[in-house]
Amino acid sequence: QLVESGGGLVQPGGSLRLSCAASGFQFNLNNMQWVRQAPGKGLEWVSSINPDGTYADYDETVKGRFTISRDNAKDTLYLQMNSLKTEDTAVYYCAIGWTGVSTRGQGTQVTVAS
Repeated sequence: QLVESGGGLVQPGGSLRLSCAASGFQFNLNNMQWVRQAPGKGLEWVSSINPDGTYADYDETVKGRFTISRDNAKDTLYLQMNSLKTEDTAVYYCAIGWTGVSTRGQGTQVTVAS
C-alpha cells in the first residue's frame, strides 16, 4: 500500500514536501518513483530513486527544483518541491519501480496558483 500526503495550495515560487508511506512490501529493496497527472493529461514521470537512495533521476521540467529522497527506516518516500510553477499543478502519485506504473497510491493534489 502507498499513501501520499503533503499536497496543497501554494503560490508560484513556493515549496511543498510530499510524503509517501509504504507498507506491505519490502520498501528498502525497491526502486521508487513519483509521477503526476495534470488536469486533462496522462501520467507524467517526475523522478525515481534507487533502493538505497544513492542515485536519483529527474525529468528535465523539474530538475534543479525537485529533490527525491527516501527513509528506509521509516518506509517513506519524499519529494521536496521548490520554486513551484503553475505548470506543476497536478495530482502526484508515488509508485513502485523506476519507470512504468503498476502499483501507485491514491495521490495528493498540488495546486500552484496566485
